Amino acid sequence: MNETDVVIIGAGHNGLACAAYLAMAGLRVKVVERRKVVGGAAVTEEFHPGFRNSVAAYTVSLLNPKVIADLKLREHGLEIVERRAQNFLPAPDGSYLLSGEGRTLPSVKKLSAHDADRIEAFSRELEAIADVLRQFVLRAPPNLVEGLGVGAMRETFNALGTANILRSLSLEQSRDLLDLFTHSAGEMLDARFENDLVKSLFGFDAIVGNYASPYAAGSAYVMLHHAFGEVNGRKGVWGHAIGGMGAIGQAMARAAREHGAEIELDAGVREVMVERGRAVGIVLDNGQAVRAKYIAAGVNPKLLYTRLVPAGALPPKFLTRIERWRNGSGTFRMNVALSALPSFTALPGDGDHLTAGIILAPSLSYMDRAWLDARAHGWSREPVVEVLIPSTLDDTLCPPGQHVASLFCQHVAPELPDGKSWDDHRDEVADLMIATVDNYAPGFAANVIGRQILSPLDLERQFGLLGGDIFHGALTLNQLFSARPMLGHADYRGPLKGLYHCGSGAHPGGGVTGAPGHNAARVILRDHRALFG
Repeated sequence: MNETDVVIIGAGHNGLACAAYLAMAGLRVKVVERRKVVGGAAVTEEFHPGFRNSVAAYTVSLLNPKVIADLKLREHGLEIVERRAQNFLPAPDGSYLLSGEGRTLPSVKKLSAHDADRIEAFSRELEAIADVLRQFVLRAPPNLVEGLGVGAMRETFNALGTANILRSLSLEQSRDLLDLFTHSAGEMLDARFENDLVKSLFGFDAIVGNYASPYAAGSAYVMLHHAFGEVNGRKGVWGHAIGGMGAIGQAMARAAREHGAEIELDAGVREVMVERGRAVGIVLDNGQAVRAKYIAAGVNPKLLYTRLVPAGALPPKFLTRIERWRNGSGTFRMNVALSALPSFTALPGDGDHLTAGIILAPSLSYMDRAWLDARAHGWSREPVVEVLIPSTLDDTLCPPGQHVASLFCQHVAPELPDGKSWDDHRDEVADLMIATVDNYAPGFAANVIGRQILSPLDLERQFGLLGGDIFHGALTLNQLFSARPMLGHADYRGPLKGLYHCGSGAHPGGGVTGAPGHNAARVILRDHRALFG
């Protein structure tokens, strides 16, 4: 039987970040990964001969700059380049909106003088609140604990620190923050803007990974969540990792191994071993047992507690609640190999707009109908699609003169109605997604020479994303901050001693951030020092 200080379940980017921090502090760390490659959902693979792309996670902004610096990811080969334009939104009537530095205001002015007068103020409003909330990303939220012991005292000080950060908001900003946590994005955007494309520019972020209408309560927070990012020190910017998203996981793995962490691939976990109320190790699918002082899980909390931890070892009320953990992000992912760049009717030919996130969702009502249709039918027959063409920024991904594109498609039901299986409908829906792009860029479908399809069921099978949920759990008010993954366990400690959460199911939530891994490592080290000095 192997023994080590820490076992980490899952070599996703958060698990690798946690491993690197712990190994840097001198602990013996072993990471076990079910798949044959590190990175989890942030991975690059060849999907058609000569064509590689980011398979699931597909763009960079939320990766925390402190994590990049601490782990020296650039020295380990990570290079991130900015999009030359941020977003391109074409409309069926031939109008369009192009956003980015020096582009957004002139583009909005062509659509609406009213909105041009308001967009910069709204952007500043979001940025000001995001600046304050960024301070919460790399710290555990206040955790609700019972009793008056040391833990209660620690959380009291944590709550006071949280309140002190929030004091930097003005009264009006505090009101805006409350609105962002409780209102719908659609409600907020309709009150400020009149043009559909301007509303869609912000509204799309409210439904990314969120199986909901932009008019759903709480969708405004999801919009804010996507405003936390930065690339190369520039806030609110999106970029591309050269070599695809897999370059992030590879760089983190090098950082972890440099400090002595062991990473074992093709090593799925069958069970977490529990003795006298404490997690003491894991059993791999091959029967091998690994004992450790601490177990950190980067997998979805519901997967951890309903499939890996023996049910009898958990408090019954905890198990009942975690079984209700809501998953499902309405996501259908595709990667396509292209013989040529697309040409959009609204803005024909090549240009910086093809380096942007190309959002095919011309209005909030369009997004709302897509969600309603998916709930009734299983998938939206007029879907929301974001097209990204990373080969416009990175010529390592495909042969010269050809291109690869990521299609991030919504809305689809995590589980199809009437007992239907995604295995029987994935190609039909893939055809629909390509046809949707072709409606805006005629000839796109004819240029597709290869494709990779990932339905919600495929995302669950390949990456452990239950219901295809890219965030390891919906970003709803009852699954955020001190309630992620549950009140009483927001401090990265599970209900069993020695068991910790280091994945996106913990604060601050989904996206390729590295923050949950960073935060969990700090808690594990604090507990280790308390026990061993």
